[in-house]
Amino acid sequence: MPELRIEATVNGRKVARAAKPHLRLLDFLRDDLGYTGAKEGCGAGECGTCSVFVDGVLLKSCLVPVAKAQGTTIETVEGLGHAGGLTVLQQAFHKAGASQCGYCIPGMVMAATAALRANPLASREEIKERLGGNICRCTGYQKIFDAVELARDVRNGRRPASALAEEDPVDGAFIGASVRRLDAPSKVSGALKYAGDMVMPHMLHLAVLRSPHAHARIVSIDTSEAEAVSGVEGVITAVDVPGIDGFGVFVHDQPIMARGKVRYVGEQVAAVASEDPLVARRALARIKVVYETLPAVFDAHEAMRPGAPVLHDYAPDNIVKHIPIRVGDVEKGFAESDLIVEEIYSTQQVEHAYLEPEAGLAYVDHDGVVTIVSPSQNITHHRHMLSRIIAQPISKVRFIMSPVGGGFGGKEDMVYQGMLALMAMKTRRPVRLVFTREESIITTAKRHPSHTTYKMGLMRDGRIRAAAIKLVSDGGAYGMSTEGVMRKAAILAAGPYSIPNVKIDTYGVYTNNTPSGAFRSFGALQSQFATETHLDICAEKLGLDPFAIRRINAMRDGAVTHTKQTLKSVSMLRALDATEQVSRWETGAPTSRGDVRRDLAGEGTRPPCTLGTRFANSAGKDSESEVA
Repeated sequence: MPELRIEATVNGRKVARAAKPHLRLLDFLRDDLGYTGAKEGCGAGECGTCSVFVDGVLLKSCLVPVAKAQGTTIETVEGLGHAGGLTVLQQAFHKAGASQCGYCIPGMVMAATAALRANPLASREEIKERLGGNICRCTGYQKIFDAVELARDVRNGRRPASALAEEDPVDGAFIGASVRRLDAPSKVSGALKYAGDMVMPHMLHLAVLRSPHAHARIVSIDTSEAEAVSGVEGVITAVDVPGIDGFGVFVHDQPIMARGKVRYVGEQVAAVASEDPLVARRALARIKVVYETLPAVFDAHEAMRPGAPVLHDYAPDNIVKHIPIRVGDVEKGFAESDLIVEEIYSTQQVEHAYLEPEAGLAYVDHDGVVTIVSPSQNITHHRHMLSRIIAQPISKVRFIMSPVGGGFGGKEDMVYQGMLALMAMKTRRPVRLVFTREESIITTAKRHPSHTTYKMGLMRDGRIRAAAIKLVSDGGAYGMSTEGVMRKAAILAAGPYSIPNVKIDTYGVYTNNTPSGAFRSFGALQSQFATETHLDICAEKLGLDPFAIRRINAMRDGAVTHTKQTLKSVSMLRALDATEQVSRWETGAPTSRGDVRRDLAGEGTRPPCTLGTRFANSAGKDSESEVA
């Protein structure tokens, strides 16, 4: 393939390089010129992490063919500062604490620079509009907008330059003081290196062959044609694992690459390494895998039924973990209740969508230590697992945690680090793997989908007498964090409420779906969504204000939870008071079934729900009436 001759001015310096015609401007800047401040988050022009100026125009470099760079003047985030210093805008990002994980920040800085170049007096609303093509998953955007406004005001003399200076803690006390992040300057300048930015001499690129089937037996794998491709330095499959293959946060049920059978679409089956990533991807097509498809199960309830396809022999019922909790006598509590409300709640699978896709770099150092650099959120556990898998003493395994460009629990699992280690050991060369956004979405763990059956018995004055909660979660093809998620769901299922009779069952279940894992507030989110929604419905049926029913049942100091923990200091009532005040809630119960209460801002609550409601009359028989 003939190469292009690219001559351009990049960050004030003239460059003349040969470039492969299939490259994007982003690839040319990062791989050929070493300007890694521009990041790849999506590869589709959606996230803005790759933003650069081309002839003064802000562009997303992942959408620009390298041929378009010919004769242009290009400015990346590394070129904004002078003599190693930070621009006023970059200083403002540092001052305002706008960087957090930092992966999106170079692109944000470029977009903000464009906004203030276009209008030095831009209002906050205009700033929001002009930054609308850039995505952040950490900050909530407010501190970013604060930073741009601060830079605008300093540049226009509305605020002194001293507003950008660091404040000294009073009497050296850092508690309660605003302390700036030590790594913020490297983030706002694009100097910080994430795993996908790191390079080493003689480095290879890894490409992964993934399963097209949700459940299938691997009859055979033939890698001979891939190994014969010119430029391929190594091919690995499960047979290359020298030790005990299996990893996971609680149960070590997941192999480095599919062993014997595949259990979900996208599971890794083989990997190829080459100096040219295109050669590695082309070689994948030469690997011949013969599959025998097996029955699959995609619903957690179906997976628990007798006769369902079994994913792992050790769990013939497909249950990863069942957590039962029993307090008091639930049936007696229901019998004593004036109102019984039953509902079903479900939550869906959710993608973490961290802007930094999974990436890692592995090498064997001069002392024979297998070293893996990756944004792992659990490096100590990973190190111990990998030691067993590659049959090396722990002293010969090293994990280095690279900067994490967003994790939210999704980088807790050792999904790809084992492949990197195996290939580095086989080739004795450094190996890097960077997921595409498609790979990240299709193959990595998501928030557990859940299905909660909730039954609550209450007295007419709002006191809860009993609660029966059954939460079934889809753990997907491998255990990962499912046990921990089920434990947290069970511990917090009944919420911060004093309930004398409680029955809780949480189930994590294997299916042939993408594995589920940790995600912010894991377990608690699924169960608390059900609990708090259920309380709102109960309040409506009893004619109580939603805040009132929570105050009636809230735990106080000295309360004992349903897991036997004594709480010494409970802030529930203070939190309710503050929430009611801030939300400007208009206290009071609906005057009739059809009323819709409105807060002071004019927003209404939904009409009362009647699904699954039963009242017990004085004779103990159920009726379909509501409380008068």
